[in-house]
Amino acid sequence: MNWKTMLTAAALLGLLAGCGDSTGPKPAPPPAAADQPPPGQAVYQRICANCHEGQVPKAPHKSMLEIMSPESIYRALTVGVMQDEAAPLSEREKKQVAEYLAGRPFGAAAGREAPRCAGAAAVFDRSAPPMLVNWGLTASNTRFIDGKTAGLDRADLDGLSLLWAFAFPDALRVRSEPTLAAGAVYVGSHNGTVYALDQATGCVRWTFEASAEVRTAVVVSPWTAGDTASRPLAYFGDLLGNVYAVDAFTGQEVWRDRPDEHPNATITGSPALYDGRLYVPVSSLEVTPAADPHFECCKFRGSVVAYDAASGKRLWQTFTIDQPPAVTGKNAVGTDMYGPSGAPIWNSPAIDPKRGQLYVGTGENYSSPATTTSDAIFAIDMKTGAVRWTYQATPHDAWNMACDSKTPANCPKENGPDFDFGAAVMFASLSNGKDLVLGGQKSGMVTALDPDTGKLAWNLKVGRGGIQGGVHFGMAAEGDTLYVPISDGEDGRTYPEQRRPGLYAVDMKTGQYIWKAPAEDVCNGRKFCEPGLSAPATAIPGMVVTGGMDGVVRIQDGKTGRLLWQRDTTPDVATVSGVRAHGGSIGGGAGPVVEGGRLYVDSGYGIYGHMPGNILLVFGKK
Repeated sequence: MNWKTMLTAAALLGLLAGCGDSTGPKPAPPPAAADQPPPGQAVYQRICANCHEGQVPKAPHKSMLEIMSPESIYRALTVGVMQDEAAPLSEREKKQVAEYLAGRPFGAAAGREAPRCAGAAAVFDRSAPPMLVNWGLTASNTRFIDGKTAGLDRADLDGLSLLWAFAFPDALRVRSEPTLAAGAVYVGSHNGTVYALDQATGCVRWTFEASAEVRTAVVVSPWTAGDTASRPLAYFGDLLGNVYAVDAFTGQEVWRDRPDEHPNATITGSPALYDGRLYVPVSSLEVTPAADPHFECCKFRGSVVAYDAASGKRLWQTFTIDQPPAVTGKNAVGTDMYGPSGAPIWNSPAIDPKRGQLYVGTGENYSSPATTTSDAIFAIDMKTGAVRWTYQATPHDAWNMACDSKTPANCPKENGPDFDFGAAVMFASLSNGKDLVLGGQKSGMVTALDPDTGKLAWNLKVGRGGIQGGVHFGMAAEGDTLYVPISDGEDGRTYPEQRRPGLYAVDMKTGQYIWKAPAEDVCNGRKFCEPGLSAPATAIPGMVVTGGMDGVVRIQDGKTGRLLWQRDTTPDVATVSGVRAHGGSIGGGAGPVVEGGRLYVDSGYGIYGHMPGNILLVFGKK
């Protein structure tokens, strides 16, 4: 989902200095003498810089490393992919370079692991295959959970209380939506660890160490209840652009692939699994190093990759820009400029089995020339990868971080407005027999399209929009009602409209409002707190569940928007590991999940000037 959602001048400077972890209340590394650089800087320049500043095409750019935790960087240097290159370094030097790149010391977040499961808690329940499908909770991304699966109605709300909480070690943010299957909770973390936790107690059944942060949901393949021979797999992607399949019952790796060799490629949108195929969206963080006038901007183009889910064999890859980038000229300091580029896919594909096509939304171009496929919705043939149609919502949108910096040499002539489809596209079937493809955009516009032709059915500007504005990570639907969470955060820009953070219900048959529930500002001046709704919403019968940038999870009436239940996730609570931890802003692609009478909430969007946190909270009736 869209990572670059801040950009006040102060936030931009924080991002360039600490590349994306400007969480505010984080400890800093021990200060060096006034005339001395941090000790890890010299190590980085001597050992790492020759590869990680653009000289080696496949090596992740330094800007990618700077949004990892020091613990995950250290792990890569000692037992991971960089251990051969790091062999000449001492233990002290490895830790110094890890702290230098991460911009914070070891132990800046809760560091104690939860206990390992024993006895019955360690056993996976083969009678309980996943009830919810993919990140979107349905194949079509409606994020609707039926009453039987949810097991939660209005009469239960007064009795909802915290059952257990899990603190992610070495983490200042949580962006991986929990997945439920076999009596386990599957979830990824900031430091690259993927967990299978016992649903009842939160103890750890197994862990898997990915190469970097896992922001996606963990998608678990279905099986027939009770089948003792089944071997379900769990799929996810990481910050460095790797796609993984691991055994869902053991955590053992089955296959992995990196579908795009660009050094800044990443997997932010969750893979979508359907009928034995895994569909993976590919985005990138190339907009960050573009702020350097000596960086050759830009060469990445977004894509969707289809895999045989069992073997990991690539079946097709469809790019959002047909032609590879080529040199278009030189910038003001003489660096080659490339284009066209960008149109990343931040979101999880929606599946339309009736038409055999999937839908994704794209972001802006990174460099000129702007294309007709940025800020667009794609319909793609699921078997062949052929593009059936595209609809562009905002033309002429090319932008990168040079545009809002003091070094704008790489800023495209279009200079924004950076109105991605960061949120996942949805496919919905209505009571009048019509089908619609729906996309929510950072502009604040909600767009409904004919799935056969891509022609506009209706659109409605729900939010003011902005770089932190509009629809950020996902909508939800029940029946003919579309629930639209609006972020509309401050971003340093001036707009002709007022902010409209809150939750809005729209009739999908007409494109007209049913009700409006503007967000109440309960921050009371608290730093890094905002009233908007950035995380995806989740619908259950007659109710809608949201998580706010103020750290509050809310349940509202689906017909009126009236508040029914709420809980602040930011206070310290005891966790299953024995440490006390807290949540923060609720954002990223991790929406609330309801199953079996329990509500699962990730809290802590500690990035781009929002409240940090590192906790998974589980509510239910005791």
